[in-house]
Amino acid sequence: MGNVLIVGAGRSATSLIRYMLQEGQKFNWFITVADADVALAKKKVNGYANGQAVWLDVLNLKDRKELIASADLVISLLPAHLHTEVAYDCLELRKHLITASYVSKEIYKLSDEARSRELIFMGEMGLDPGIDHMSAMRTIHEIKEQGGQITAFRSYTGGLVAPESDTNPWHYKFSWNPRNVVLAGQGTAQYLEHNQLRFIPYNRLFKSFHLVYIPGMGPFEAYANRDSLWYRSIYGLHNIPSILRGTLRYQGFCEAWDALVQIGLTDSSFSVPDSDKITYQELMEAYIGRHYPGRSLKERTAHFLGIAPGSPVIEKLDWLGLFSRRKIGIPNASPALILEHLMLEKWPLEPQDKDMVIMQHEFEYTLAGRRHLRTSTMIMKGHDQQDTAMARLVGLPMGILAKLVLLGQVRTAGVQIPVAKEVYLPVLQELQAFGVTFEENDRVLE
Repeated sequence: MGNVLIVGAGRSATSLIRYMLQEGQKFNWFITVADADVALAKKKVNGYANGQAVWLDVLNLKDRKELIASADLVISLLPAHLHTEVAYDCLELRKHLITASYVSKEIYKLSDEARSRELIFMGEMGLDPGIDHMSAMRTIHEIKEQGGQITAFRSYTGGLVAPESDTNPWHYKFSWNPRNVVLAGQGTAQYLEHNQLRFIPYNRLFKSFHLVYIPGMGPFEAYANRDSLWYRSIYGLHNIPSILRGTLRYQGFCEAWDALVQIGLTDSSFSVPDSDKITYQELMEAYIGRHYPGRSLKERTAHFLGIAPGSPVIEKLDWLGLFSRRKIGIPNASPALILEHLMLEKWPLEPQDKDMVIMQHEFEYTLAGRRHLRTSTMIMKGHDQQDTAMARLVGLPMGILAKLVLLGQVRTAGVQIPVAKEVYLPVLQELQAFGVTFEENDRVLE
């Protein structure tokens, strides 16, 4: 019997847990789901005889190591900063490890030792990062094998609300970790455009969006991810003139989010004094100030942002409740935490709501003296609040890889991400059975 430990039963775990329990019935595997909310874990194990839910405080070293010691393979859905502790345990106890998070420098340092112990430490095995790597590498290898030379690569992904469930002026609802949404884009975005380095700091990021056309869906806003340059070597595109990875949002989102950034509401670096006692209006007054006597807070906010008081941005801020006299009610909270809690109230997926994930790659390449543009587009909608496209697309790649590792069909050891054919070919093939397909269009530019 194989034993699999899944650490974390949150938003992205549903499809993974179901997949591992169902595959476990076929292959005689036992699945343990560990979470600080054991009731949630039990709900997701859903009575399967080959599964159990256990309580775990992941910071409790003794309990964590006991669970890892009893497993053959560990799948961690913890926040990214906790993966390192789990990785050290897996190394010491000689267990394979799979995560969906970006691989940190600390974990990359474990590669030689993991390889020497014949352990697979696979990171970036979710949606973005994950499916984006695998689908991009499949096309990159195809173009190269045909003799093509890739001159530009752009990749975009958006976790969105489906049009039929879009019921608010922000055109957004939470389908994944709200904290990551609120803090998205912090740092400096780096990419390459026509052999020119481009750096976009956080305070300009949401002003610097561009439009991307999605077949059958229309134009979407795209802003740059933090580091696209790293993937030149990872993807084997060392001398490429242009490379960009970005995030998709519905039109109108970026301008409104930029307003939150400019005001300071996405700041997580300090706690607002008496945050449980003040109102949202008082918080905004603290940022905007009382200049321009006789003008309302909305008017002063609009002037601060350099926009009209009746603009869609002010309407979005008003809809959130940022001008209201309601008390915030959260003690010792940073502005970012206050914003997160407010948005959790305003942006929930309702029980019958559907989320939507869009991923699109664009490859410009030359072949036989002609310039081509190939677009590769994947669109998936969820079923409801629980069975989301986001949970499927984050969880299923990890589950499929776990199966391949347990069956001995993926063997390459060390710290890695899924860019090798040994990994991406079988994973993408099985994902097709779950509706993960890419529509491709290739046209000659000249």
